[in-house]
Amino acid sequence: MTDQTDSSGASREGGTREESGSGTNREVEAGADDLTHTTAAGDVQMVDVGAKPDSERRAVAAGEIRLRPETVAAIRDDEVGKGDVLATARIGAIQAVKHTWETIPMCHQIPITNVDTDFVLAEDRVECEVAVETTGKTGCEMEALEGVTTGLNVVWDMVKAIEKDDGGYPATRIENVRVLEKRKE
Repeated sequence: MTDQTDSSGASREGGTREESGSGTNREVEAGADDLTHTTAAGDVQMVDVGAKPDSERRAVAAGEIRLRPETVAAIRDDEVGKGDVLATARIGAIQAVKHTWETIPMCHQIPITNVDTDFVLAEDRVECEVAVETTGKTGCEMEALEGVTTGLNVVWDMVKAIEKDDGGYPATRIENVRVLEKRKE
């Protein structure tokens, strides 16, 4: 570890970074001042939202997992050996929302005021939508995305024995993950 100086001139202990032969970091020269999660010296930082006023915020994300029709039927008929797939996926989605700040670097820990999860069974897929609400200084779209991706991963985990074919998962895929809504009031 080396002693480094941050953008305020304060000294702090931190890791080293590689520099080009001229003594400057090429990425810093390419506009680090425009990057909110990077200092002028090229170090990663969390954005300071302390001065922002609290506001009501909502984000909704969605995605889907493609499955074989017989797997979707097993979910619908509650015939999956591991248990209730959608109930478990709901728990996973909510837990992921609550722990987003622990898995995404520089993501703020925010007070989650509500999480709604919705799973829809189609012929060859399970669709997932997660709505997150907070009152705070920063948005909650990352939490909604984490809820969707984890909820869909839980579905995959619960049905992998049914989906597995010759050691792989040729019909199984998570796709179309996106933010549907981001609102601040």
